[in-house]
Amino acid sequence: MFYKDERLALFIDGSNLYAAAKSLGFDIDYKLLRQEFMRRGKLLRAFYYTALLENDDYSPIRPLVDWLHYNGFTMVTKPAKEFTDSQGRRKVKGNMDIELAVDAMELAPRVDHIVLFSGDGDFRPLVESLQRQGVRVSVVSTIRSQPPMIADELRRQADNFIELDELREVIGRPPREPRLEREDVPGSTVET
Repeated sequence: MFYKDERLALFIDGSNLYAAAKSLGFDIDYKLLRQEFMRRGKLLRAFYYTALLENDDYSPIRPLVDWLHYNGFTMVTKPAKEFTDSQGRRKVKGNMDIELAVDAMELAPRVDHIVLFSGDGDFRPLVESLQRQGVRVSVVSTIRSQPPMIADELRRQADNFIELDELREVIGRPPREPRLEREDVPGSTVET
């Protein structure tokens, strides 16, 4: 439940929201997402948290990060750490939980309602603390994926749980089709 006159802030755990939307089979249109929550209240700030690989010449998330930065989102990034696990697989670690929690606590006295886009159970104590300060907290994630993308304790703590799948028509766009190579396009011929 939202009230038109309440001050809102969005806190988006980028990798968590991406994984939840992907599990449901759609992509997020961030322009529509921002518009939707501007319609629901007085949107003061929309934060987006993600870790970036520093040494990659091209990061697939870089165009999104740049677009969000120029279109009204407050970007919070940090370098991701690369390591090799015990099986020799390359892994990337880039947890942004502390940054998100600190920003939410700092903004709490200036907002009425925080919308957290994450299903991470580690945020339950943050939600509880925000509620003690008089801030209402809605959590956006999904229970419709297998397995569910939201921790049960986080869902129970939130004032309001918003099923991401129910926002699909409002903030979603269909996943992009893989680009076809010229020789794969019906009716085209490639001369050799």
